[in-house]
Amino acid sequence: MKNIDCSKALFLLTIGILLIQGACRPNLEPELAAPPEALAALPSMTQPTSTATLTVTPVPPTATPSPTSTATPLPTDTPTPTATFTPTITPTYAILRGEIIPERANCRYGPGAAYLYKYGLVGGSNLEVIGRDELGTWVLIQAIGGDNPCWVNAELIEITGDVISLEPLDPHIVQAWSPYYAPLTNVSASRDEDDPSKVTVFWSPLVLCAGDDAEQVPYVIEAWVCRDGEIVFTPIGAYQAVAEVIDEPGCEAPSHGRILAAEKHGYTKPVEIPWP
Repeated sequence: MKNIDCSKALFLLTIGILLIQGACRPNLEPELAAPPEALAALPSMTQPTSTATLTVTPVPPTATPSPTSTATPLPTDTPTPTATFTPTITPTYAILRGEIIPERANCRYGPGAAYLYKYGLVGGSNLEVIGRDELGTWVLIQAIGGDNPCWVNAELIEITGDVISLEPLDPHIVQAWSPYYAPLTNVSASRDEDDPSKVTVFWSPLVLCAGDDAEQVPYVIEAWVCRDGEIVFTPIGAYQAVAEVIDEPGCEAPSHGRILAAEKHGYTKPVEIPWP
């Protein structure tokens, strides 16, 4: 057995103990160092040439959160305006009772003395009064419950009630039209230059067959003319093929008229007058 240097063996033993202790406990003293002699005896240790760098790669999110959907309010239906129904007001007219005043009265086809005679009325007769002309000066009457009306002068009948409550009627309401004669021809009119309120109407005469003469007023002009600032219905009878009509100035609405001829069976159809 070789002899070992005791001092060297003791040194190595000390170094070994220190290494074992250093490996078994944390390094609480960073400045602790071994003697230079001991370090020289240790095998050479290669120091790392670079310091490891920890690279942290961000992990992409596994799911993209969906945006919270905002509830879109449904459009509110705009209410369609309801058309307001305006009822047509139909005037209500009266039917009155009347009594004939004179012993005899003539009842005619139209509201005026120029119209043909239809039949006679007996004084004291009670009748239905069912209509009137515009001014209420002539009224349309018939027997109570009857159906054969005619016109009578309102002064010849005592009426129970207000005449104006009766229905205003067109003068043609009960006229009989002739099936044998055509309307009048060559109808014209002119206004007097010296007196503009005078209108003269002209037409060609109606030639009747023997026995067809009504023996009454042969021509009737139905005129709506201006009187005292208002348009008034005015029937005018004529025995010749010419007639004069008074038409005053001062009305907003235009005047107008029509003409018809009589024979024993009734009237010819009316012809419009070209009003000047």
